[in-house]
Amino acid sequence: MFTGIVTAIGTIKHSDQRGDLRLRIAAPLDAARIDIGASIACSGVCLTVVDKGTAEGEAWFDVDVSAESVSRTRPDMWAQGERLNIEPSLRMGDELGGHIVTGHVDSIGEVVLSERSGDSWKVAIRARAEMAPFIAEKGSITVDGVSLTVNDVRDRPDGACDFLLNIIPHTGEVTTLGRLTEGANVNLEIDVLARYLKRMQSLAAAN
Repeated sequence: MFTGIVTAIGTIKHSDQRGDLRLRIAAPLDAARIDIGASIACSGVCLTVVDKGTAEGEAWFDVDVSAESVSRTRPDMWAQGERLNIEPSLRMGDELGGHIVTGHVDSIGEVVLSERSGDSWKVAIRARAEMAPFIAEKGSITVDGVSLTVNDVRDRPDGACDFLLNIIPHTGEVTTLGRLTEGANVNLEIDVLARYLKRMQSLAAAN
């Protein structure tokens, strides 16, 4: 489990496709606190650490990314040099600063608006029709691994929806969201509570 509160920005240093995709990711973390077999969220994707070490003053860790994970995430995120939002898994006693995040990407969204609003950025993301019922004003959503609050939702005739976010300067600086531009793709994970409520609603309607 995760909280959607990003700890660091990592960089893919090496990418090797031999069966599953093997990545080496460097990040300003304490290597002593990274355990082999531990889960780390990389831009919203829960991955397992298979090796680790230190180099050039930074920690690095290796992960394997299955074809299933690659197919469900934004297509440009696994290239060498790509920057990723990093969050180690939640430990007992840690503060739950965001919301409960599983690290399982539900869909890919498209940025349709990115503009300055005071010191912050106003960002609108278009979610596919299958995602729209799970997105609500003032609800939580995870965008590239970052826990955010939905400010507004606009439904579209095709069943999709556009939802509005406010990216404050701090969030823009400590995550990759400060570099979002119109046309960019992002990984989306719906609030786990919304997932279960939708399932309960579907069962009630069937009965």
